[in-house]
Amino acid sequence: MQTTFTIPTNGAGLYEFTPQVTNWAKGSGLLTLFVRHTSCSLLIQENADPEVQTDLQNFFHRLVPPTSDPSMSYLTHTYEGPDDMPAHIKAAMLPVSLSIPILNGRMALGTWQGIYLFEHRNAPHQRQVVAHMVSTA
Repeated sequence: MQTTFTIPTNGAGLYEFTPQVTNWAKGSGLLTLFVRHTSCSLLIQENADPEVQTDLQNFFHRLVPPTSDPSMSYLTHTYEGPDDMPAHIKAAMLPVSLSIPILNGRMALGTWQGIYLFEHRNAPHQRQVVAHMVSTA
C-alpha cells in the first residue's frame, strides 16, 4: 500500500503531518516514510510544546548558518541562494526516511511524539513524502 503526502511549507520550520498519516495508515505492519527532496528532512519529535520546534530550528540555524555568514565562506554551491547549501547540509545530517510500526490500526508513537517535515529552505515549497506500508496480516 502506497501514497504520497504533499506538505506545503511557508519557509524554514517544522511542519507536523501526523494527522494525515494517522488517517491513512490502517491495519498492522511497518510504515516507511521517505521525503523526495534534498533540502528538507523528516523527524519524529515532541508535539506538545512548540518551543521544542523553535529550539531545534534555532540550533540548526546556528550550527549551519546561511552562506552569507562569513563562517560559511568556504562553500562553493551558492548560486541558488544563501540558504540552499546549508539546507543540503542539514538534510545530510538528519533523516530523510522514517520507519514506524503500525499496531492494530495505530502508529506506535509515544505520547508526545509527532511526525514532522523539517523544511530547511526559506521560500515556500510543496514537499512530497512517499508512504509505503507493508502489512503483517
